Amino acid sequence: MAKKTVQKKKNQNKLSLFLETIKKERTKFLLGVCLAFVGAYVLLAGISFFATGAADQSKVGNKFFWDLISHKQEISNWTGVAGAFAAEILINRWFGIFSLLIPVYFILMGLKLMRVLNISAIRSFLLFAFALIWGSITSAFVLSRLFPDSHIRWGGAHGQYIEQVLEAALGMPGTIMVILLLSIIFLIITKKASMEFFRGLFKNPLKLNSGASPEPDYEEEIIGEEPEKERKNWFAFLKRKKKEEPEKEESQDILPPITEPRTSKRAQSVKVDEGFEIVVPKDEEFIPPVKKEPAVVELANEPQGAVEDILPEGEEMEEYDPTKDLSNFHFPSTDLLKVYDTAGKGVNMDEQNANKSKIITTLQNYGIEITSIKATVGPTITLYEIIPKAGVRISKIRNLEDDIALSLSALGIRIIAPMPGKGTIGIEVPNKDSQIVSMQSVIASRKFQECAFDLPVALGKTITNEIFMFDLCKMPHLLVAGATGQGKSVGLNAIITSLLYKKHPAEMKMVLVDPKMVEFNIYSRIEKHYLAKLPDAEKAIITDVTKVTQTLNSLTKEMDDRYELLMNAGVRNIKEYNGKFRKRRLNPLKGHRFLPYLVIIIDEFGDLIMTAGKEIEMPIARIAQKARAVGMHMVIATQRPTTNIITGTIKANFPARMAFRVTSQIDSRTILDMSGANQLIGRGDMLFSQGSDLVRIQCAFVDTPEVEEISRYIGEQQGYSQAFELPEYVGEGSEEKIGNIDLNDRDPLFDEAARLIVVHQQGSTSLIQRKFSIGYNRAGRLMDQLEVAGIVGPTQGSKPRDVLVQDEYSLEQKLNSFR
Repeated sequence: MAKKTVQKKKNQNKLSLFLETIKKERTKFLLGVCLAFVGAYVLLAGISFFATGAADQSKVGNKFFWDLISHKQEISNWTGVAGAFAAEILINRWFGIFSLLIPVYFILMGLKLMRVLNISAIRSFLLFAFALIWGSITSAFVLSRLFPDSHIRWGGAHGQYIEQVLEAALGMPGTIMVILLLSIIFLIITKKASMEFFRGLFKNPLKLNSGASPEPDYEEEIIGEEPEKERKNWFAFLKRKKKEEPEKEESQDILPPITEPRTSKRAQSVKVDEGFEIVVPKDEEFIPPVKKEPAVVELANEPQGAVEDILPEGEEMEEYDPTKDLSNFHFPSTDLLKVYDTAGKGVNMDEQNANKSKIITTLQNYGIEITSIKATVGPTITLYEIIPKAGVRISKIRNLEDDIALSLSALGIRIIAPMPGKGTIGIEVPNKDSQIVSMQSVIASRKFQECAFDLPVALGKTITNEIFMFDLCKMPHLLVAGATGQGKSVGLNAIITSLLYKKHPAEMKMVLVDPKMVEFNIYSRIEKHYLAKLPDAEKAIITDVTKVTQTLNSLTKEMDDRYELLMNAGVRNIKEYNGKFRKRRLNPLKGHRFLPYLVIIIDEFGDLIMTAGKEIEMPIARIAQKARAVGMHMVIATQRPTTNIITGTIKANFPARMAFRVTSQIDSRTILDMSGANQLIGRGDMLFSQGSDLVRIQCAFVDTPEVEEISRYIGEQQGYSQAFELPEYVGEGSEEKIGNIDLNDRDPLFDEAARLIVVHQQGSTSLIQRKFSIGYNRAGRLMDQLEVAGIVGPTQGSKPRDVLVQDEYSLEQKLNSFR
């Protein structure tokens, strides 16, 4: 048995050595060069066939390959006998003139292996195959009728046969319709924009070329009290201006910009009357949806060690790339997110003028005069900034909050007195017709696509229509609170979606805790890409309270292990550590490894505190206090923002807060240390606080079907063999328990488990659990018995235990001593 095991290991080593050789960068480059040259040779042979094929056809068809080699002068093809045979087979016997796509595909794949081009091999193959089949049928149907006496079989044997079958079965009109149908399918698959063309063609076939088109969704501008006819002429001028000078649209504004600290630089303002100005922010510039494809590089399973430990002196080695394991991973496209129609939902001038008049009248009723008022219109909230006359006390205006809300008949009036950094007083009033801020508009924005944050989170839009983003690494932990149904779950999904769109699975892992069991279940598909779990856990989404305690304790163990790695590496944070590891200055043989960011997201934190109490709070406090430097960040959410849930320990370590609408001022003060959250209007309206700054944001809306599509898109791609495993946590007193184990009361599976461990030379509890289909507790007890028996060593954190018995003969002797 031992000899068979040794022979099996030798065969596996040979196979792994061969795979390592194939995956090396130099080997792949050489294969790419060879493939590109073969493709170029065959392509040249095919091109030559059009000029020389008639002269060579009888010779190639009547003689063998080896007979023609000795009579090279008889072949006219530029590439000789081999090229003549290849061209004859490809063009006349296979797919006709479209067979030239085959060598073109070889060239592209060669360039891909050389890392000259970054394209998808499978997607390119499917497109080329579709074009090959469609082209051969179309060529046989069209070109064979136009040039019947040519030496070229335009559609090849394949196209000619299928074209004859189609024509016999469907007739000529039916064959034409099939060819057109395949053409439409090909256009829609390769270019999504073609759907709009065909949709318009089917809707208005007579108006396709008439020049009539719906009004484009241009920037919503306020022109004041102009007549309707003049307003239409103005928009027509803007539309022509946009078509004629697209490159000057950003630099030459039609309306004069207003330079204010709180207003977006691209906002535009219009002075409606004396003392009243309305600022309408433009939408953020966005990048059209493009399916991103990461650099196509394969994993080279070479020793990833320090340069000085592995390389000869004077020789350099390329940087370590953690994404090589999943080099073909594609980030989700913004096409997966829904685009909401906001056309026609511009600024209501009547509403703005009415609100202005009511605010001025209400203030005058209480003897408060103002010098000017300006309105900044956002997607759901309009900010009115007023400047009171000299001598007016700010507290007097602040106390009129309820009176202004009564006069405007509005819910969620909030007075900011004074505005930070400005000499004005702000009054936030909800719009009657609010706009949905879609996740697509946020993710597709240039600000998000080009950001360089380590863990970028895009929440939504501010009052000035600017994309609000932050780096979770700098928070470093986030507290989310809000009443039921006010957008808290959507906010958590927005955070997760932002991270999925920017971070590679090798760079970030998530621990999702969901006591409600239904909120995070849609992310189970990405378990092998982004999720982390305990070795004994069946599912990566943690729903059991007992598992939550084990997971948090395991995370504290992971935190301590990471700090030990940082100490040994002589660095202060994860960024410096990973930078050193990428440059191969840390040796994996000494325990070093690439450290992905760990994002822990806990929903319904209040329920966990009620059931587990201090067992939950203490590890969370430890992680919140220390884990920032090692790349572990927490996001906890609760719908019960009371002092017994959000304790002083939690608040002290969570400086960043997200507050959705709550029912009372006390709850708002618990979250934000100030009032305001009780005056929000719900449906994603929230306040974000980091230190003394308080920003009102309309949270981006991402619906469940959108999240399911993103999870499906990621889950269908190649992932790791299993989820990221957290270290096994050994609680206090475990050493005493091991010392009290009686080997006379061994588990019935003790002998078989011992043989399994020795054969695999891997002291892993999860291995026993999987092989014998038993629970984690029993597998743990078996491992403790094996430790007492001297078969395995003590626990080593996240590493497997050392196996102290090297062969089965020694094991059998040890087992016989226990009988």
